[in-house]
Amino acid sequence: MSESTAAQSPVSLVLHADDKASWPLVKKPHPPFYFGVRLQTVKGASANHGLAHVVRSVYRGQGLLGFYDGISAAVLRQMTYSMARFATYETLKKQLSNDDGSLPFYRMAFAGVVAGAVGGICGTPADIVLVRLQNDGSLPAEQRRNYKNAFDGLFRITREEGAGGLFKGAVPNVSRAMLMTGAQLVSYDGFKQLLLSMKYFEEGMALHFSASFLAGFVATTITSPFDVVKTRIMNAGKASPYKNLFQAMVVIAREEGPLALYKGWTPAFVRMAPQTILTFIFLEQFRNLYWDRHATKNRVRYE
Repeated sequence: MSESTAAQSPVSLVLHADDKASWPLVKKPHPPFYFGVRLQTVKGASANHGLAHVVRSVYRGQGLLGFYDGISAAVLRQMTYSMARFATYETLKKQLSNDDGSLPFYRMAFAGVVAGAVGGICGTPADIVLVRLQNDGSLPAEQRRNYKNAFDGLFRITREEGAGGLFKGAVPNVSRAMLMTGAQLVSYDGFKQLLLSMKYFEEGMALHFSASFLAGFVATTITSPFDVVKTRIMNAGKASPYKNLFQAMVVIAREEGPLALYKGWTPAFVRMAPQTILTFIFLEQFRNLYWDRHATKNRVRYE
């Protein structure tokens, strides 16, 4: 086994483990994501628009199946986003490797962030349809788009809004994808070192769980404003009141208060925390097994 293929990088493992954790969406859209979309599209700070209200209203109006609106768009989003992300990452990883096959961490991180950006662009059309399908049930009957499925949504958006309509919200979507990768990696390593310095922790499952839990908290918090803006722009259609990412953040904060940029934070964290925890626990266990049983013995280099 060559050095270029034997050593799995932390970024590579994070990307692949993240993909495994997200593939349940292919079978059914995850309810926390659905609740997040509903919360993020509600304007104002009414107490009647909290998570409990959203859950009750969806169940009363649409039944249990209402929690799984947008299944075809979820499948399409996973296929476009994940395939583009991994193809880009693997290509960049080969291009950025040293002659001896080793790959410095900063180059891995760069490849991961760029791959996230490419995936965000490719996944935007399906993401728009997913957001609109999941929010349709909250609109009055005369305002609903009533897309039949993901492909019907794509065709209708192209016909009614032009090809550019398929990429509404691409900037916040790409920004979110890049920040998510960077925030998870950097915050996990930072919290891991911080916890080790407190002398209450040592290398092991407790340390990995705690650091990854905190990394999930940070990643959710950092990306939440981008997620809210992305959802608002994607759901708005032609009559969007937002010109760009930063203008949208300013308008939302001014009209609804700064906390409006964190609508849907709870369901997002419920979705993100387990995913981040499992990703990094898997990473650490794999890395320990690999280095103990193979890398050291075969003198595989990792910078």
